Amino acid sequence: MSTAVRLLLCDDHAVVRAGLRALLSSADGIEVVGEAGSGEEALAMAAHLHPDVVLMDLQLDDGMDGVTATRLLTSGADAGPRVLVLTMFDTDADITRAIEAGATGYLLKAEQPDELFAAIHNAAAGRTALSAPVADRLMTRLRSPRPTLSAREHEILGQLARGLGNREIARALFISEATVKTHLGRIYGKLGVETRAGAVAVAKERRLLP
Repeated sequence: MSTAVRLLLCDDHAVVRAGLRALLSSADGIEVVGEAGSGEEALAMAAHLHPDVVLMDLQLDDGMDGVTATRLLTSGADAGPRVLVLTMFDTDADITRAIEAGATGYLLKAEQPDELFAAIHNAAAGRTALSAPVADRLMTRLRSPRPTLSAREHEILGQLARGLGNREIARALFISEATVKTHLGRIYGKLGVETRAGAVAVAKERRLLP
């Protein structure tokens, strides 16, 4: 008989944790060994409970967020637990940050129970577990070539992110306003946007800003 997967829940909503515990108690081969309401609590509990998998929410009210907690849980010298993200958020930026932090999987809270159970077992075995919509988004991103910006365009994008206007950017970079406008037009075209705010938003999502 195989050993049950030891699972630690981390979600800042007590009602959500209670619902997950009740749901997971019906699953074969999964044992909920603890519940944490914050990232800090998850780290402390993981240190003495030694779970196989931490089911991690990304948005935690106070203190450390789920991405930071994931990074700390998975970056130790000793083999730590696998972290399986369970969240309502499926933006490219959230998915990328979680996976880069070391998450083994990324699930949405709309998952069916059987899919959640399977993902927990997969995570415990070191296999990647992704919700279908998340996998689709990742594939779309991989198929979309990352826009290539020149060094000057990167500089101007950085100034945009600081909220500077064309005249201020021109002064900061010792170029004319006309040159700034030309570069902005190229940046908008490469990013597929029409506004300054749109350029900054896409640049942040695609990690084009320093």
